[in-house]
Amino acid sequence: MPITKTLYLIRHAKSSWDDPSLSDFQRSLNDRGLKDSPSMAKLIKGKNIIPDLIISSPAVRAISTAEIFADELNYNRNKIVSDERIYEAAMRDLITTIREIKDENNTVVLFGHNPGLLNIANLLGNKFLPELPTCAVVGLSLKINSWNEVERNCGEVILFEYPKKSLKRSLN
Repeated sequence: MPITKTLYLIRHAKSSWDDPSLSDFQRSLNDRGLKDSPSMAKLIKGKNIIPDLIISSPAVRAISTAEIFADELNYNRNKIVSDERIYEAAMRDLITTIREIKDENNTVVLFGHNPGLLNIANLLGNKFLPELPTCAVVGLSLKINSWNEVERNCGEVILFEYPKKSLKRSLN
């Protein structure tokens, strides 16, 4: 029976377009992003998700989101792995990044961007997700022994949360 690996894909929180002199890579989180990140991180913590490894795109908005989650999850910010391949990643680059994860890591959180994360979630998971809003979290339980075995349909979607969904729930 395969060991289950768990992969959480998290799209960076809402970013600011206020400063047109900044490159896409340099854009920071806006007020909504700074509000959504901690609340989504608390939601994840409430589900007892403890990452063995956090990997992030080095883009400012992604790494900032990763740091906010790391703080809430008691994960050392200095241990976040920044991987340039995640920024503007093609699906094959994301798959390669995932396949290179060391097998002692069973629960991995990857912070990145659309459309790459949405495409990977739909490639690996058993449910079609039409969109991946900012600061959304997709949890995938992968039926694999080793990260290098990641392939199409090897996972089951076990979590799909995003800020407006959790807001609706708290209002009811």
